[in-house]
Amino acid sequence: MEASVRETKSAKIKIDILNATVSLVGKKSFKDLYVDEICEKVNVSKVTFFKYFPQKEDILLYYLRVWCLDRVVELNNQNREGLDGVRYLFDKMANAYERHPGLILSLISYLTSLQRPPAPFPLKTVEREILHPSLMMSDKVELLSLQQMMEKFLLEAVFKSQITTKSDTKELALVFMTLMYGSIVMAHLRQVSPINVLFKRNIDNLLKGLTN
Repeated sequence: MEASVRETKSAKIKIDILNATVSLVGKKSFKDLYVDEICEKVNVSKVTFFKYFPQKEDILLYYLRVWCLDRVVELNNQNREGLDGVRYLFDKMANAYERHPGLILSLISYLTSLQRPPAPFPLKTVEREILHPSLMMSDKVELLSLQQMMEKFLLEAVFKSQITTKSDTKELALVFMTLMYGSIVMAHLRQVSPINVLFKRNIDNLLKGLTN
């Protein structure tokens, strides 16, 4: 069903706020960015801003949700399975970190400050269509979280005998997620760049214990 004018306008405002945030943050910390700056760039009131993002940190969750959508769309057009898929996710996260380190570090900090994992930020069909106009019937595309994509690729790796483990793939995915987020924090503390070199070394070391 075609979205109404009101739904489309609301979706564009949310996406504009996200794009403005990413643009304004650059390589600085997300916490140093003020809502007033975002509103001025998008030309919306603070009332409108908080209508879509009840707290500023919700933009971080929205960013992650859109990032996951981008990956799902790319993977629909690329044949990546098993460990190739795992490395793909790390490469894409490395790209995101190199472009906007403050945003990714703030996302990790926010996630670890919560008492429980937040629910995925909602991403409506009309928003998907605006973000990816070429994707027809985008509501039919299953939008997986980063962890779900990691689980999928690791399960394929087990079936392909790329790794041998008695661990549950959900638990194994958590290990790889820990490796991803932990490597980002250490790259920041040690000022390692590019981070994909650190990612590759840490992944290779982890895989040594899963391929014996």
